[in-house]
Amino acid sequence: MAQAKIQAKMNEAPCSKFSRTLSMADRSGLLLESLDQLETRVEALREAASAMEQERESILEMIQSIQNSQEMRNICAGEREELTLTANRLMGRTLAVEVSVGTIRNSQQEEALRKATSMIDEIVKKLLNDMDGGRRRLQALHAACVTEAPPVPIDQKFQAVVIGCALEDQKKIKRRLETLLRNVENAEKNIKIMDHQKLEDPQANGSK
Repeated sequence: MAQAKIQAKMNEAPCSKFSRTLSMADRSGLLLESLDQLETRVEALREAASAMEQERESILEMIQSIQNSQEMRNICAGEREELTLTANRLMGRTLAVEVSVGTIRNSQQEEALRKATSMIDEIVKKLLNDMDGGRRRLQALHAACVTEAPPVPIDQKFQAVVIGCALEDQKKIKRRLETLLRNVENAEKNIKIMDHQKLEDPQANGSK
């Protein structure tokens, strides 16, 4: 009887070992599946955060555009004060929203981002002194960031620098340049409007 039990256990042993091996494989597969699902959620989270970041930038730009618009200057002082208070309140509430999507970079990408940022900053510093020339240089930098053939010359040096940046940084650089170009365009429009009004104002010309 005892010999029969020992024989039965010997027969069960390989089966038990085989079952444990399958169980470990199943567990590994489940863990891998869970990680795959989490990776999808992480990417969705980063995309959603990036979209919120862009929305924040867009709202701030629109508020600033309204604050600096010619329409704001053309209304009476009382209404302008009320609208300015509202715009400032919205600006404050928008700035209170903090959204940040970090980018993992290697040392080469860090250096490329530093160079690209420095090149843009140099142009921005000179914008007030030479807006037309600054706009053309910004257009050349932006042309280096687009895939389709641009209608303006490309800054080849800047393009080589941007290619060395992380993909997320490339997108942010392009968005920054687009924002700067819109700001320059709006500033030029306001200057033309103000200059036109000055020419039309007889007192401004010294005539009566």
